[in-house]
Amino acid sequence: MPKVLLPIGDATEVLDTMYPVFRLPEDDFEVVVAGPEARCYHMVMHEIPPGTQWDITRESPGYHIEATVAFRDVDPGEYAGLFVSGGRAPEYLRYDEDLLRITRHFFETGKPVAALCHGVEILTAAGCISGRTLTTVAKCALDVEQGGATYVDEPSVIDGNLVTARTWHDNTPLLKAFVQMLKDATA
Repeated sequence: MPKVLLPIGDATEVLDTMYPVFRLPEDDFEVVVAGPEARCYHMVMHEIPPGTQWDITRESPGYHIEATVAFRDVDPGEYAGLFVSGGRAPEYLRYDEDLLRITRHFFETGKPVAALCHGVEILTAAGCISGRTLTTVAKCALDVEQGGATYVDEPSVIDGNLVTARTWHDNTPLLKAFVQMLKDATA
């Protein structure tokens, strides 16, 4: 079964992460969860509370997830694709040199990459989005532009081997496109 790498850390967003964990195996792709260390991580839920005028998300505790491999031990050549979820984790994961090395591999080899929400912070830090068109959560539009890419506010955007989405609300079009990209790449 072809493998898809899913990097996470503490405060990774629940729906950004768990949807691909369950969805990708439905099409015979094994999801391997990686973190700074091979250990259990806690996830968070991000939402704008219904009926409020909040202009930023509220963070609540979520489920836990096990990373079975540390970034330093990942051989990206063993993976068919990369799925970069959001939450607060990318804010500190983008400093991990092993994760940046892994991320660059997928772009250098043209393998499928999916990213949503704050996941774009990792792609930007790895220097992989210049000249591309992406979407992300609106508050990360600056990260896209600072990475030399063009930001658009659309549910899902495909640019070459990269498909992006704004938030977990756009999981359906994101995963539809990503699964097709994986199938095409592994056919």
